Amino acid sequence: MAVPAAVVEGKTLLRPRARRGVLPGFGLTLGYTMLYLSLLVLIPVSAVFIRSLGSGWGHFYEVVTAPRVLASLRLSFGASLIAALINVMFGLIVAWVLVRYNFPFKRLVDAMVDLPFALPTAVAGIALTALYAPNGWLGIWLLPLGIKVAFTPLGIVVALTFIGLPFVVRTLQPVLDDLDREVEQAAATLGASAVQGFVRVIMPALWPALLTGFALAFARAVGEYGSVIFIAGNMPMKSEIAPLLIVTKLEQYDYAGATAIAVVMLVLSFTLMLGINALQHWALSRHGGR
Repeated sequence: MAVPAAVVEGKTLLRPRARRGVLPGFGLTLGYTMLYLSLLVLIPVSAVFIRSLGSGWGHFYEVVTAPRVLASLRLSFGASLIAALINVMFGLIVAWVLVRYNFPFKRLVDAMVDLPFALPTAVAGIALTALYAPNGWLGIWLLPLGIKVAFTPLGIVVALTFIGLPFVVRTLQPVLDDLDREVEQAAATLGASAVQGFVRVIMPALWPALLTGFALAFARAVGEYGSVIFIAGNMPMKSEIAPLLIVTKLEQYDYAGATAIAVVMLVLSFTLMLGINALQHWALSRHGGR
């Protein structure tokens, strides 16, 4: 193909070819993506920040440092962290059983994992309360042992564990399916025990997926509302979660206070997610370098 040329003072200069993008239509798709994210994420988040500071920094600081707000934030993030850690441990076991073993009604058990996805959160909260209340099917047996679940922070952990389990299981299942069992057999041939093979061969490949499942379960638990308010008891300074406190302030027309709590939750969640993503990136780079 002939290259266009230009003549400048008797000299012929070759014009460089225009650089083409790697993907056709990249500019249009990028613009649509940024517009879509701006309408759904950036603009609403910016509005929350602006509204929270509408009454000044003094009012913002006064709201977020109130004892009731601090107690609800500690409960929300603490219970979410505990529930996510529980789901990582037991979610790994559930995913391992579903992938590595065949047993009767396996498809039914696999479908039941997705039940928290399909079940309305209010229904889940009512069902858990009916089970773990002092006169419930399970609570009536736990109460003589001194274990009270419903209307306590323990009930909040139970509800958050229930709604977060599918995130861990569904994140781990594809990774376990793709693991080459010949590597495990080779490790066993070289004299590695079952525990050593799991720790040194399987776990390095599962770390990124485990961190992803933990992040998803934690993020889901922090913002959970429907399944928690029924089993929590909603007692200020004891079993009141931050999302419920936000709703309470909205019902009192305290929009600045509600958005201030929302901003604190947003910043804390984003910081934790950023740290988890950094750990996930480190785990991926470390595993990929082996």
